[in-house]
Amino acid sequence: MTAASVPVISFSLSLLESSSSNESNTNSTSHQSSGLEMSCFTMIFGAISNITALGILARSRAKFRHQSKNSFLLLTVALLLADLLGHVILGAFALHVRVNQQYKILKPGTGFCNIFGASMVFFGLCSLLLGCAMAVERCVAITQPFFHVSMITVTHAQSVVLSLSTCALVLAVLPFFSVGNYSIQYPGTWCFLPIQKSEIPADNILVLVFSCLGLFALFFSLLCNIVSGLALLHARMKSRNGNTTPSACSGHRASSASSSYLFCSLDVEMLVQLAAVTVVSCVCWGPFLIHVFMKQFKLGPHTKADPFTLTGLRLAAWNQILDPWVYILFRRTVLSKLCCGRYSQGTLTSSNSLLENRRHTLTSH
Repeated sequence: MTAASVPVISFSLSLLESSSSNESNTNSTSHQSSGLEMSCFTMIFGAISNITALGILARSRAKFRHQSKNSFLLLTVALLLADLLGHVILGAFALHVRVNQQYKILKPGTGFCNIFGASMVFFGLCSLLLGCAMAVERCVAITQPFFHVSMITVTHAQSVVLSLSTCALVLAVLPFFSVGNYSIQYPGTWCFLPIQKSEIPADNILVLVFSCLGLFALFFSLLCNIVSGLALLHARMKSRNGNTTPSACSGHRASSASSSYLFCSLDVEMLVQLAAVTVVSCVCWGPFLIHVFMKQFKLGPHTKADPFTLTGLRLAAWNQILDPWVYILFRRTVLSKLCCGRYSQGTLTSSNSLLENRRHTLTSH
């Protein structure tokens, strides 16, 4: 479920799009007003989406009552909270810059710029690292269920959330202790670590650590999801092959259908959600992280006015908005109609065929 996601900048897409208006001073007052209205709307919509997803998790908490599911629930709630806080806090910062654009309140080296940049690094890394932790937790639960049940507890999940958050926080606050710095990025409406290759080694190291951590989290999430998916597929095929004989079908049909339904409705639901979160994080954050990584080796256009960086940031802005919709749309009720409904229909059809064959045999005798 997941998953995965440097992935959490709370800029709304429309807000980032409106930021490019700084390139021209001929924008009308009506255009600026409409830009602010769209920014506020997108910010509110993203916040409501995250709150709705949290509400859905709260209502469906009963299905996570088992110890083996509580750790995944905790990681999921932590991811959605990081999305929500990042969306609101960073959105408020960006909106403040947009409203006071004529006063040029965003200046390099100031407290506001440093807090702005640190918040982007912290919430971005939290999203990706927590998504990776969710993928690892599900992979262990599916491939090593006995070890997961006996060893992985809610306390362990809390420790993981605390450790990952601390890691992101340490990297974010290093510039406050003269280890690197935050600078204004094109087009002058947001602060971040120096994306362009800097003459200061600490700046380059921080950017490389940020991008490498994010890319590693995305790659490892994908790997864990692939392993989990193959394990579930193998278990499902093994379960079907074990119940192909007539005696097995007649003796264990009810218990098999019940267990298979639970298997599909819970494990598959969490895996599908996690896979969707990972895909969203990869699509949203992948281009930005790869571009930032390449810039440190001068493998791209080396200009301050880099439109691709802004495009990547706009794409990353969708992460916070799409993450909660994964949990809103990919729920058990939807998946049961798509997946388990077909299985139940297939089981009913095979049962009816078996009864018809028995009737035909009795009639012939």
